[in-house]
Amino acid sequence: MGSSMAFKELQRELETKAEDLRKLQKDIAKNHEVRKKYTVQLGENELVLKELELLKEDANVYKLIGPVLVKQDLAEANANVRKRIDYISAELKRLDGTLQDMEEKQNSKKEGILKIQQRIQALQAGKAKA
Repeated sequence: MGSSMAFKELQRELETKAEDLRKLQKDIAKNHEVRKKYTVQLGENELVLKELELLKEDANVYKLIGPVLVKQDLAEANANVRKRIDYISAELKRLDGTLQDMEEKQNSKKEGILKIQQRIQALQAGKAKA
């Protein structure tokens, strides 16, 4: 294979790997956005739970459903908020695992790109082994 042919192959491989890296970085950014939303929701729900825990058992609790406030049992409200906190916490843990996996892939892809760039430079310098 001629060196110009090898060079074109490497260029194509580099473009493909760079595109893969861009897609992965977009997914990582999306993961960060979702994690941010869940973190805010978790904080809000923990605040609601603290407020609910301050109430006496006979206190009136209302839940906003659409434009209407509906009376709700305190124990039920408490249980619902706890369930929501559990769900959000589980989602955050899942997103953390996914993020870690994506970051490892990102590092691996960056290394692959670097190796190809080095091969291209070596080829350009005429040092590549045929």
